[in-house]
Amino acid sequence: MSTYQRPLALFWWLERRSYLLFVLRELSAVFVGWFVIYLLLLVNAVGDGAASYQDFLDWSGSWWVLTINVIAMLFVLLHTITWFALAPRAMAVRVRGRRLPPAQIVAAHYLLWLLLSAFVAWLVLR
Repeated sequence: MSTYQRPLALFWWLERRSYLLFVLRELSAVFVGWFVIYLLLLVNAVGDGAASYQDFLDWSGSWWVLTINVIAMLFVLLHTITWFALAPRAMAVRVRGRRLPPAQIVAAHYLLWLLLSAFVAWLVLR
């Protein structure tokens, strides 16, 4: 004998903001994967010489690649921000026997992100 199971609507995840963020965060993994593939294609083009690199730049400048990269950047930002918000639940940082408040853990993540971004920008732009 089976029990009745209420049918689940196709767009159940639109009912609450938390559900929507969960689904969007899971979807963001696809765009993180896109960035990995994109960077591997860049490295391959650089390794193949100037002509291959120029072909990659021409391809990267097409409207659809730019559109995908802008959408991917937004999803990766969502992924990062939601991960930083979850970090205090995923790690228990103790200093001198006391647990750090969640706000300090989040702030440390954002500070490290800012420092690493500044370092990468300095490497690229110098």
